[in-house]
Amino acid sequence: MASLADVGWKLLEFKARSKRSGSIYEPLKLSILQREDEPLWEKLDRYYDAVKNTILNYQSPTTGLFPVKTCSNCKEAKVRDSLYCAAAAWALSMAYRRIDDDMGRTHELEHSAIKCMRGILYCYMRQADKVEEFKQDPSPSKCLHSVFNVDTGDEVHSYNDYHHLQIDAVSLFLLYLVEMICSGLQIIYNTDEVSFIQNLVFCVERAYRVPDYGMWERGSKYNNGSTELHSSSVGLAKAALEAINGFNLFGNQGCSWSVIFVDLDAHNRNRQTLCSLLPRESRSHNTDAALLPTISYPAFAVDDDALYSQTLDKIVRKLRGKYGFKRFLRDGYRTANEDKNRRYYKPAEMKLFDGIECEFPIFFIYMMIDGVFRGNKAQVKEYQELLEPIIFQSNEGHAVIPKYYYVPADFVEAEQNKHGSQKRFPSNSGRDGNLFLFGQALFNIAKLLVDELISPKDIDPIHRYVPRQDQRNVSMRYSNQGPIENDVVIHVALIAESQRLQVFLNTYGIQTQTPQQVEPIQIWPQKELVKAYRFLAINKKLGLSGRPERPVGCIGTCKIYRILGKTVVCYPIVFDLSDFYLSQDVMLLIDDITNALQFIKQCWKMQGRPLFLVLIREDNIKGSRFNPVLDMLASFKKGNIGGVKVHVDRLQTLISGAVVEQLDFLRVNEAEIPEFKSFEELELPKHSKVKRQTSTPNASDLEQQPEISVEEWLHKPTPEIIRKFHDSDCLASQAQLASILLRREGPDFLAKDENLMDELERIYRRAGSRKLWLAVRHAAAIIKKFASSIAPHITTILVHGKQVTLGLFGQEEEVISNPLSPGVIQGIIYSKCSPHGGEREAVLQQELVIHIGWIISNNPELFSGMLKIRVGWIVQAMKHELKIRAGDMPPQDIHQLSPSDIKQLLLDVLQPQHTGRSWLNRRQIDGSLNRTPLGFYDRVWQILERTPNGILVAGTHLPQQPTLSDMTMYEMNFSLLVEDTLKNIVLPEYRQIIVELLMVVSIVLERNPELEFSDRVDLDGLVKEAFTDFQRDRSHFEGMEKQDDMESFYNTPPVGKRGTSSYLTKAVMIQLLQGDVKPCKDDPCSVS
Repeated sequence: MASLADVGWKLLEFKARSKRSGSIYEPLKLSILQREDEPLWEKLDRYYDAVKNTILNYQSPTTGLFPVKTCSNCKEAKVRDSLYCAAAAWALSMAYRRIDDDMGRTHELEHSAIKCMRGILYCYMRQADKVEEFKQDPSPSKCLHSVFNVDTGDEVHSYNDYHHLQIDAVSLFLLYLVEMICSGLQIIYNTDEVSFIQNLVFCVERAYRVPDYGMWERGSKYNNGSTELHSSSVGLAKAALEAINGFNLFGNQGCSWSVIFVDLDAHNRNRQTLCSLLPRESRSHNTDAALLPTISYPAFAVDDDALYSQTLDKIVRKLRGKYGFKRFLRDGYRTANEDKNRRYYKPAEMKLFDGIECEFPIFFIYMMIDGVFRGNKAQVKEYQELLEPIIFQSNEGHAVIPKYYYVPADFVEAEQNKHGSQKRFPSNSGRDGNLFLFGQALFNIAKLLVDELISPKDIDPIHRYVPRQDQRNVSMRYSNQGPIENDVVIHVALIAESQRLQVFLNTYGIQTQTPQQVEPIQIWPQKELVKAYRFLAINKKLGLSGRPERPVGCIGTCKIYRILGKTVVCYPIVFDLSDFYLSQDVMLLIDDITNALQFIKQCWKMQGRPLFLVLIREDNIKGSRFNPVLDMLASFKKGNIGGVKVHVDRLQTLISGAVVEQLDFLRVNEAEIPEFKSFEELELPKHSKVKRQTSTPNASDLEQQPEISVEEWLHKPTPEIIRKFHDSDCLASQAQLASILLRREGPDFLAKDENLMDELERIYRRAGSRKLWLAVRHAAAIIKKFASSIAPHITTILVHGKQVTLGLFGQEEEVISNPLSPGVIQGIIYSKCSPHGGEREAVLQQELVIHIGWIISNNPELFSGMLKIRVGWIVQAMKHELKIRAGDMPPQDIHQLSPSDIKQLLLDVLQPQHTGRSWLNRRQIDGSLNRTPLGFYDRVWQILERTPNGILVAGTHLPQQPTLSDMTMYEMNFSLLVEDTLKNIVLPEYRQIIVELLMVVSIVLERNPELEFSDRVDLDGLVKEAFTDFQRDRSHFEGMEKQDDMESFYNTPPVGKRGTSSYLTKAVMIQLLQGDVKPCKDDPCSVS
């Protein structure tokens, strides 16, 4: 006889089946669909029915993809949605592995997932030409498509009709590929597929420098067709790279040539970019629900628990509603106010969507999964209870997840007046047989986890999520989770370029080895390693060329390589001989070595120890720079360089503890491999003497100065200039004369059978060896020398959330907000600097960008409050600093300083230490650096809210509308707009006064809520009023005559008696009181 529980269960099942089709208004009670004593196979069968009916029945029998909509006429399949559907089938197959008689369901479910993954791979491989193009030029018109025909795998939309560039979708494919193969599925079949996946990795590696359209396929929040750098895309790329690094695509049956390689320096840039972007999603998205799959399941991309909590808290605080999470604030997607006939929004249209954004239940499901992974049962329960009333059931009794909930047109006004007051209605997905497959898939994964039919380890076999207590034990991934204090010891091998240099250093107690003494180990420059990597994943059938020629960074050169039977070590890129003059300054080389070691210490998270080769050349010890080199080598012996622990030993001894990378892919095309050139030892007599004094110490200021006046020689005849050029011994004068000839006669002009460019090259070399930096910079600028390493340094600055501007102080600047190629940067520098007589500054700005790149990597706090790094203005700050140091004497010419002195001066200027400085000097420096106080941009937003006609400064108008309608207070685009408004201010000290004035205006408005400006706020006019008042008081109290020069005003402290703030406040209050005063109901002054 059937038990009472069985009867109750059957009755419920009968009721569920008898409900009419599409009963979306009947909420599903999650608790009634299972019994406590239900056997495991029955539970799994119930899930199988759900997955089969709500997901797998819609899988294409040909490609294995899943449609975006489940109606019969929908032929579109999105990569992202299909991946989650495959993941749901795979997750259930993992549960079926727990029972013995699965009736073939494990096989069916596994192969449904495999079919989908291979379907996506098939669609991607048909676009191999786009992968090849994207590697060279990552633009939106050369990327893999994100939508395909569900039955044929053909392209559906052109680049003009659809935003295909979605780095997160490609990264998610790579991540799930690794997870599924690791669980035992066979998805990749042959070498063509391996080489294609490797090429996908090349594309994803540079996610940190590729703005895309993101998870919502719209790019910028303003939906105007522009791309942005998204945290969600960079985070998924980082997770995918960590997962696939060193992974064998053939699983347990693989061999060496089915292993995937990842550039760890590129991975590290993605990590840095993610850390600097979070907790925001992009410039226009202050936060976004798209971050949930990045910081939680499936990517778990954030290593820092505090950053994870901060990001999650912001998402929940700003986006959570009763029916799900908003995608982002002012998201118009599927709202009643969105014009369905237009693809893009108009300016100021964003305000229409404020408060009526659709809410998506799927993010409650993400939060349930997150709670299971983190062992947070309260979170799981909380989101289950939130989800229960908003999901429905099909006529078969299966859960149906609505895609979103919207505010109907009739309720929009009431909802905007009071957020959360109106009932929302579910989307069509879930009604009339339509299903939102992405939501169905994620719901089934979440329920399997909550019901403990699978564990987090089942669907995360590669340990993307690692509980805190287990973090140190994970060895299978490159990047350990968590902010673990990295106390790594760096192994150092000292290599002398010749035997006589080795003998010479030995007399000072410095033991080194020569290239011959380390044989059979070969020492290579990193460019030879780049040449070897060019053969990685070449596939002629698919038209794929292999790894692009990207330099190997510090982390890559700290490994040992096995290449065609040889053991190879590489010296870091800082030891490469460059044509740019920075390599002439040994002090800079020492600084670069220290920076590189600190960078490696921060970023090294592999099992072995990093091996750092220090290459010592004879040039390094010539002249006065020998002692600093000797000091550095002595520090290596002591075991500490700039706070980094090092251990110096023979190379043969250090190899045993190092990380070994096998480049077996070279054996596949061994016949085509070029000759590799290892670092050769200088063949010099062993006991010949090292000429230490062939280089002079730093030249005196007098020797640096040219002996001619350019203005005087500008109009003299060519023969006279040539004569003077050959008679002069002063290299600075020769450089200036040559530049006059070059402009007048052209580069092919011959003087005494010498080509003019050759002459300038000679001057450049001689001046460099004699440390005549003024002449070096002048010659370098004339022949347009360029440091190609500037491109990665600009990327580093951008990665830290800054913009860079190049150009002379007081002239037009070029703003760089996305990474550029070296050639484009060279064009910008010389086009912005040279026409205004700033040739020398063209090379000086290159120096500064390189220095700033290093400094911001190791000391980002020095750039706090600086949103734009205006290089021309920083040069001005450094000139101010030199002027302050000189006192009453003439200041030193900045172009005479050595590169290492330039770097030290830059560091001094960036240090926020102003004690003992006059207020004029402080304002000059801070104004030149464009430094702003904490919360400055938020305060400007608050001013704009109370200023209907906007703000005017230096001829630039910041309007209230559409600014407030389009943007939100905390988004970076608003901060950049404020900076753009201030860019026309010419004097640094005046800029700083304007910044102080804006802070004053904000505080006055904050304390007087009944006041607002009736007219536009003319900041220049307010400063003028304040200065007039200041002069009047000085004339009255100190008997000073009135003068137009504002220097005394700039030199006055902001606070205190008769400080600048008091005069600015008075000017602000006068203008405010001239306008209307809004009545306040609690006004104590009102009579009735």
